[in-house]
Amino acid sequence: MILLCSWLFPLLAIIIKLSSPGPVFFIQKRSGRNNEEFDCYKFRSMSVNKDSDKVQATVNDSRVTAIGKFLRKSNLDELPQFINVLIGNMSVVGPRPHMLKHTADYSAIIDKFMVRHLIKPGITGWAQVNGFRGATIQPRYMMKRVRYDLWYIENWTFLLDLQIIVMTAYTMIRGDKNAF
Repeated sequence: MILLCSWLFPLLAIIIKLSSPGPVFFIQKRSGRNNEEFDCYKFRSMSVNKDSDKVQATVNDSRVTAIGKFLRKSNLDELPQFINVLIGNMSVVGPRPHMLKHTADYSAIIDKFMVRHLIKPGITGWAQVNGFRGATIQPRYMMKRVRYDLWYIENWTFLLDLQIIVMTAYTMIRGDKNAF
């Protein structure tokens, strides 16, 4: 990771800065282990906007920059989350952390939603490699995501984590229809 990030981080930072005004990183409060808030780091893939903490990206979202489309499709926008792993508030694999608004909204309507906060959130997870990533337009999509997260928590093994990492790498190479 250090070898890859040593040249890729600066390259992506330069491209992001040249492509649109604003910071290189997008930092958002997310819900972590034990529902503790933490700053989640990502490469900025959208133009700076006031709705970033309330509204998820959608298909053909006008806020997504040209380089942002590539970053999101390839998952490279998530690379700075390895900083979160080094800090200790995220893991490589685990349930994806949600923005605070989603945690508040979905914990009120989805049974066992908060169970996913018993472990550290991950850069990638079982739900994501099984097609449940991206926008959660309807609660039923979040229910399915939570079901996969709970299965992961109940069935965790080191080999399962390795499987998820390999599946994530494969998805990064081929692309994901739910990444926009």
